This record gives sequence, structure tokens and C-alpha cells, in this order.
Amino acid sequence: MPFSNVIFDYPLARAMEDGFVKEPAVVTRKNFNPAGKSPEAIQTIKLEDGVRLHESVKVDLETYARENGVRIVKPFVLVIARDTTHAAELMSLIQSDAFFEGRYADKVIQVDSSVKEEETVQKLLTVEQNDNPVEIVIHVNMLKEGWDVTNLYTIIPLRAANARTLIEQSIGRGLRLPYGKRTGVAAVDRLNIVAHDRFHEIVDEANDPNSPIRLKQLVLDEADFSRKTVTVVASPTILGSLGLQAAPSVDAATASGPTPTPAFTDPNEVKVAQLAYDAFRKLARDPDKVPSVSYLSRVDVQEQVLREVRSQYQAPQLELDGIAKPAPDMEAVIAATAKLMVERTIDIPRITVMPKGEVKAGFKPFTLELSGMRYPAPSDELWAKHLRTDQVDIIGLSQGNLLETRLEDYVVSGLIDFSDIAYDEHADLLYELAGQVVQHLLSYLSEEDAGQVLSLHQREIARAVHAQMQDHFWQDDTVEYHHEIRQGFTELKETAFTASREAPLDFRVAPTDKSNMARYLFGGFAKCLSTVTKFHSDSERKLAVILEREALKWLRPAKHQFQMYYRSGNDHLEYQPDFVAETEEYILMLEPKMATQMEDKDVLAKRGVAIQWCAWASEHAESYGGKPWHYVLIPHDAIAENMTLEFLLKQFG
Repeated sequence: MPFSNVIFDYPLARAMEDGFVKEPAVVTRKNFNPAGKSPEAIQTIKLEDGVRLHESVKVDLETYARENGVRIVKPFVLVIARDTTHAAELMSLIQSDAFFEGRYADKVIQVDSSVKEEETVQKLLTVEQNDNPVEIVIHVNMLKEGWDVTNLYTIIPLRAANARTLIEQSIGRGLRLPYGKRTGVAAVDRLNIVAHDRFHEIVDEANDPNSPIRLKQLVLDEADFSRKTVTVVASPTILGSLGLQAAPSVDAATASGPTPTPAFTDPNEVKVAQLAYDAFRKLARDPDKVPSVSYLSRVDVQEQVLREVRSQYQAPQLELDGIAKPAPDMEAVIAATAKLMVERTIDIPRITVMPKGEVKAGFKPFTLELSGMRYPAPSDELWAKHLRTDQVDIIGLSQGNLLETRLEDYVVSGLIDFSDIAYDEHADLLYELAGQVVQHLLSYLSEEDAGQVLSLHQREIARAVHAQMQDHFWQDDTVEYHHEIRQGFTELKETAFTASREAPLDFRVAPTDKSNMARYLFGGFAKCLSTVTKFHSDSERKLAVILEREALKWLRPAKHQFQMYYRSGNDHLEYQPDFVAETEEYILMLEPKMATQMEDKDVLAKRGVAIQWCAWASEHAESYGGKPWHYVLIPHDAIAENMTLEFLLKQFG
């Protein structure tokens, strides 16, 4: 019987599907059969395989952190004991030389009712901190009492429990994501439950329709059945003003909002307007002749377009002799088209950046930090089966005979797969780094086992080394870069949204549910250069109210409108600013941001490239007497409808 007083229900399965938590996976060995094995033998296998998996995850986490310029997460293993006596036995085993040669003797703690030391409790509470040496926690009863961490990656249950209890208690302890979001790296996004002897039982339980992992419910009322969503294209208003916008489908008509009244309705005039619009956009590719949209009003530019239109114009349909319509006044249509384009466009130039001469760059020699790389000698293959999706990750496999004659070649051949490493230029450094890796592995493994580790983990090891190389990259600072203006102005691009068939909301009125702003489509604009738009927050809606009151025209740029890129970790991502507005004096690039994110690394990186872009655009505008550009990063809580653009520019510009 469902509860009648639940206001909001968000099941665990939905959180997994939406990517807000780790993906739980049950781990076993390939072809593992517990029959004939003693409980002690199974326990040892699970412990050793869990630690091997932990070592692999530790490297993957460090590699991801170094590649993306984020903090390094130290993972730990949670071992679930039957009782306090069993926990003490496990503690003794893990601290002994027989368990991975005693490597974890000072990295394990036992936390249960039999342990009272304050130091142990403190180590548990600070287990997420990198200066805390603990990597294995032994406990009874799954640590239920309000203990919540983000760096638990491996759980080894060694006590009797039914499969449902194991699933619910295991995933409840380790699902939080250390970076607050999925990374796309399987090992970083996965919670491992090592359960060789219970593998099939747990999988069957997870496949049960009532399992918390798969259980999803969506209750619809009658209003939901009648509510449909459609794809709505927010077109630049210039297209509707010229009569060039295609009529929306019946489904999308309501959601698209009112279409601007077209200047041309006669088919012949619409044809001329289309040809003129295309010709004007073509001229924009020559910024020396047409550095700004305002140049479209010049007589010489319109004469050139007139010649282009006359050479291409044909009546839309064959006409009968004696009843042919008079030819449209091409000069008047072209002049009207130019006027509308000036009114309905903001000068957004196309800017490209290129180096002058040869760019010299490389990597400086350095000593690798390899203390976190402790791959054990390979044993049997481990399988990790995702409980929600049934995906299987193969984590380890002994490779048999080695393929490379030198151990260093495994590392080098993995490194040269990266696009920023040229073998001919970096061969000496690559073999120096590879030698460091090999010597590190040989410090605790035999040569044969080291070769197996290099063969098995070649890709992961190469990624780990490459990530550290990024910190020692050099580039000739004397290399100069220059920018080129490829277009004086660019056509405004369309944006597509998924929205309800309901009419767009009035942007002047805040919706009741401000926490779900992204679902609403807004319209009713007079100065916005697109027909409808969406906002991610109510602060953005308020800024739109200010722009409608004070700007000459504004828009929310579509993707690829600017083609600006910023560095995030080792990636270069496109920056799409939230607003662009033109006033009597300036063209503004506006970015509302949560006040708590103003110093975020990516926010500052975007700000840097935007300020440089605005400087180049201002330099171009100065060449023809245009308006300068300014970038304004605004904390969301500073935006109110009674604010002026001038105040925001002075405060944050």
C-alpha cells in the first residue's frame, strides 16, 4: 500500500539512472566456483582480490585527478566482519607479513564496540583526508550510525546475510560521488562489492522487479496523460520579420509563441528577401568590406547585393501570359531587408587565433611520483557486474607470455598513443620515465610479475605517467599569437528545446516552482532576438527583465555562436555565455553565476577567454567606429529587477 502523505519520491534507481550516485557492481572471479572450498579459503580469496581491486582503483583515481586538475581522492576498503571476534582475527591477518607482505599493517583499523581508542575513531572520521593512512576499515553491521563518506570504493562482506540485505546495506554506504558528479571513467564511478560466493544470488536479487536498484515508479494523473512535449525551435526573429521562417508544426505551434509580423508576404518579394539575406551573409565573410552589420545600409553594398539578386532571381512559379504579376521592386526589398538585419542582429564577429611561426613545446625531465602505484602480481580475471545495467567490467587478466622484449617498451608504446607526445622528439625522456616505472615495480615484484603487470595495466600506467607529464609541460613563451577577424558579424543561430505544448510563460512573471526553471519556456519579449527561450534560474529571468527594459536588443547565444574555448583539466571545452546585450554605448557579454561558484576554476577559465575575446572584438569595433565589448560576471544574488545595467557593469564589469 503506497504512502498517502509523501510529497516527493525520488527512488534510488532513478538517482542511479540520472547519474547522481555511483554504479554498484558485484565482483567475482571468472569461472569462480565456491564448491569444495573452505570458508577460510573463500575469505582469503575475497580479501586478496578486494585489495588487488583497491590498488587498481587507487591508480585510476589518481590518474583522473591529474588529468583533470582536481584533488586526488584516496579510496578505502570496507570489510564487514561477522562479529567483534572475527573482526579482531581479520585485523591480525591484514597486519601480518602473510598479507601482501605486511604493506597494510599500518593502513587498517578495526572499528566496533570492542575498540574504544579515541585515535581509532578519529581515523575513521577523517578517512577521506589524504594525510590519513587508513585504506582498510574493518567493521561489524555496516556502520549504520550516520557515517557518510565519498571515497568508499570497495566493500568486502564476510558475514552471513541474505542477498537483499547485502545489497541494501552495501550500496547505502558507498554510493556518494567524490566529485559530486559522474566522471565517465568506469572505475571512478563504480562501487565494487566483492562477493565471489554470493555473486549469482546478488545478481538475481538485483534483477527482481522489487529490488531497490531497479524499482522505479512514475504515477501519472489525468492532466499528465493530456500533456505532450514537443521540440520547439527558437528561431532568430530576423527570419520571421523577413517572412522566411518556416511555419511551425501543429504540435509545436502553441509552444513556439507568436511569430513576428513579416515585412513581406508576396511570394516574389519573399524570394527576393531570401536571396538578399543570403547575399548579405556572404558579404559578411569579407570583414574588410563589411566589418559590421551597419555596413549593409551603405549604397555600394546594396548595389552589389542587387547585382547578385538579379543574377539569381526567378519567379517562384510559372505565370500565364497576360496575367503575370509585376516584378517586385528589388531595390526596395533589399533596402528593407538590410534595415531589418541591422535592427535584428548584434555584431558578433568570427575571431580565430593562430600562432606566428613554429610553436616549440615539450616536456621537462622529472621524477615520477609512484608511491600510489602498487599493482599486485596478477592472478585470475575479476568480473564486476553492474547491478542496475548488467554491464560487465573485466578488471584483471594474466597475459601469459610477454610480447615486448624490454619491460620499458610497454610504457613507451602506451605513451606514444597520446596525441601530444611525439616519439622522435621525446624518446629519451619517455625511456627515462619508463625506466622509473619499471624500477618501481621491480622494487616489490619479480621481473616476470612486473612484466605481467605492465602487460595487463599498460593503458592505465601510460595514462598515469601522461597525467604527471602535464605538470612538466613547457612551451616557448616567446611565441606570439595573432587573431584574425574572419567575419565582421555572424548570423544568429537557432536553438532547440524540449517543451510542453502549452503557450510560453510571460517572462515578467516568476513561475511558482522556481527550483525547476529549466522545464519552462518563456516568451513575450520585445527586444530579444529569438522568438522564445529558457532560463536555468530565476536570476537569469530577472536579468532578462532588466535587458528588456534597458537594452536596445539582447539574446541568449546558441551553441557555436562564439566558438570560444577554455581549458578544463586537459580538455578544451566550448564556452557559451548566457547573455549578449547591446546598449547605446556597449555590447555586453553577461554571465550570471551562483555566488558560491564565482571563484570556481572553470568559471575563472571561462572569464579569462571571454575577456580576451571582448578585447579583440573591441579592437575590431574601434577600426570602424563601433561599440566596445565588455564581459560582466555577476553573482546571482546581486541580480534584482530594480537593478540597472549601468550599476551591474560598474560593480562587476
